[in-house]
Amino acid sequence: MIIANRKVSLSLVAFLLPWLLAATVFAQGDPPARVARLSYTKGTVSLQLSGATDWSQATLNYTVTTGDRIFADQGSEAELEAGPFALRLSESTDLTIANLNDQIMQLGLAQGTIRVSVYQMPSGNSVEVDTPNGALTLEGAGDYRVDTNPADGSTLVAVNSGSLQVTGGDVAQTVGSGQAVRLTGTNPIQIASVSQPRQDGFDQWSADRDRRVTASASARYVGRNMPGYEDLDNSGRWQDDSQNGPVWYPSNVASDWVPYRNGHWAWADPWGWTWVEDEPWGFAPFHYGRWSQYGSRWGWQPGPVIEQPYYAPALVAFVGGSGFSVGFGFGGGGGIQAWFPLGRGEPYFPSYGYSGDYLSRVNSTNIRNVTNISTITNINNINTINYANRQVATTAVPTAVFDSGQAVARQAIRVSAQQVAKGQIIARPVATPTQSAMVGGRPAPAPARLASSQRLAIATGPRLSPSTAGVKQP
Repeated sequence: MIIANRKVSLSLVAFLLPWLLAATVFAQGDPPARVARLSYTKGTVSLQLSGATDWSQATLNYTVTTGDRIFADQGSEAELEAGPFALRLSESTDLTIANLNDQIMQLGLAQGTIRVSVYQMPSGNSVEVDTPNGALTLEGAGDYRVDTNPADGSTLVAVNSGSLQVTGGDVAQTVGSGQAVRLTGTNPIQIASVSQPRQDGFDQWSADRDRRVTASASARYVGRNMPGYEDLDNSGRWQDDSQNGPVWYPSNVASDWVPYRNGHWAWADPWGWTWVEDEPWGFAPFHYGRWSQYGSRWGWQPGPVIEQPYYAPALVAFVGGSGFSVGFGFGGGGGIQAWFPLGRGEPYFPSYGYSGDYLSRVNSTNIRNVTNISTITNINNINTINYANRQVATTAVPTAVFDSGQAVARQAIRVSAQQVAKGQIIARPVATPTQSAMVGGRPAPAPARLASSQRLAIATGPRLSPSTAGVKQP
């Protein structure tokens, strides 16, 4: 939060101190606006988060970012969506998200088969796939397949549409639409032209997934670079509101359904506490836009249609304070964690480090009909905001449920209007994540079919270098 040209009392400074610290501690820069969503899994799909040694079961709608590693076992498939890109893994595939930010998606493929669909290549963006043989730089919109075989040390690259450049040592070659090459060796790399491989079931499945994205009716209301918008088509309906713009209403939810209750909290760096919704369609409406009640129904309103939507880990406000836990039977202090969804036009103040520019963008890209975003973010005391959803949609759970990443709905505590009124809006949950909240899902054994240790070839140059790519070696 930015406070300028104002005198505040010592009590107000003490109250705002957590917010001021969050706004000024961002030594490593603002978090990226672009993330990857784990949008599909079949079979046994495992996730190893950046810096971790343990593996977990991949969870649908989990937020994946730089350094995370994913493995699709035999007979399994997985899909990630990241802005204008879709990444799909076939069976026995070991892939690391080496770098993912607002301009770069860099992938490390140690073994297996992936397809990369680039629906558009925004100006200044790049997509790179690093293999044990060479680095592949995708040069524009298109459809690409890469097969890395550790058994014979080769990589097969097929370009169905678009073009890419293969580099390895002093060798560089462009592969155009309809062409395929086989890569062997490492330094120097050998590149041999081959026939396009015949389409298989993995290709057909990927094409079907592409059609869901490109034919989605929801693209009329949200930007195409928002992960998960295509899942809204068959899970609800859109309605144009003359005052508020398009609103999406979920179908097949319980009459007492409330946003940010049917899921769990996870700790995901660099944001910290991150919401993971259980519904298959539950990514876009919980990381972008705002929720409001329209009569007896909950409706989601996306932000304006823009090229780069700004991801948020959870668009909620947290409730706490010294008097809030009284009467719950869990003691004072951090015994209870509570939150509610932000409503139409209400400001979002992150619980992680951010700059003033980030604060402006993460709000202006997720709220419609606000001409000057500073009018809602430049305030002295957040407790003076009349939050529309505070009395009707506050969810509370014991801290032990929250900080261990347990399912919320079945352990939620009934909160009365009087109890909510006693609470204050706080900067962040008073909870320290346990190990179970810091992994992608339930614990899983290390995949048995990982390739033996091998180095990935990484493109060098001013854009990326091996020292900054962060590719994990298997």
